[in-house]
Amino acid sequence: MTTPNPPPADPGVYLDDPNREPLELDIEGRRGPAAFRWLTVAMEHLIATILVALIVSVSANVIGRSMFNRSLPWADELARMLFIWLIFVGAAAAFARYEHIAVDFLVRRLKPRAAYALFLLQHLIIAALMGIMVWGGYLVMSRSTGRTAILGVPWNLINVSLVLCSLFIVAVALWRCWLCLRFIRDPQAANRQAGD
Repeated sequence: MTTPNPPPADPGVYLDDPNREPLELDIEGRRGPAAFRWLTVAMEHLIATILVALIVSVSANVIGRSMFNRSLPWADELARMLFIWLIFVGAAAAFARYEHIAVDFLVRRLKPRAAYALFLLQHLIIAALMGIMVWGGYLVMSRSTGRTAILGVPWNLINVSLVLCSLFIVAVALWRCWLCLRFIRDPQAANRQAGD
């Protein structure tokens, strides 16, 4: 006797958190501050451009080494600079889209007010840590006068990626803190905003 297979579970049950949904930027649905939405789309286009440039740079060096027995020393330096920008811009864009890895086992089981209190604490910590990174990045930039060895690119052009992306994350985190405070006072406001 065979038992029928249960219907496959909806992946949205595991991926979507109804408490977190009102805190998300929705680019297509135009939910969230327009500046954050536009900057997120701009960062995603920048990520694509950097990724193409990174692939071309590394490929040119590999082809030069393997086919022509000639290395391109500038390609390694360029790839390193592009990779640094890719990391920070990618982190900021992923934060805006709420795509960083998170363990949400607890927050999914909390009542809305408690969940938003936990989200508030989370984003206050993120804003504080990113504020420290902004300050540290500023100190590094104010003391850095050097240039890269081969291409002669000022180090501050590379270091500014940390400061700009950290500032963006601070701004998004503070916006989410403000939303959390609203939703703690009135949990129904979250449902209304998610429905917009």
